[in-house]
Amino acid sequence: MTKTVETPREREAALLIKAAASLQNIRDTWPQDFDQLSKALTFNRKLWTIFMSSAAMEDSPLPHQTRQNIVNLGLFILNQTRELTMEPQPQKLDGIININRQIAAGLRAMPA
Repeated sequence: MTKTVETPREREAALLIKAAASLQNIRDTWPQDFDQLSKALTFNRKLWTIFMSSAAMEDSPLPHQTRQNIVNLGLFILNQTRELTMEPQPQKLDGIININRQIAAGLRAMPA
């Protein structure tokens, strides 16, 4: 039996896909699964807070511009999350879902 070891990049991509899938499910079944919105947004917010914190660290191996882009995307995600909390509308989920999917695809496409 061989054991597959997941790289940090693959793990990050998987978590972004998980967050996007949860939000997409809520979007697709709105308003039936509305009660799951807070939980899904909290998971996504925590994920992006970790990404932003890692990118902001001085010893991050990422190039400065990449780190800045991660922080900017994270701030956008946090702002969208706040807006969704104040005025829940299914179409407001689209941006978050798309960003998560695009970043996950980029992480999977990048060489280790």
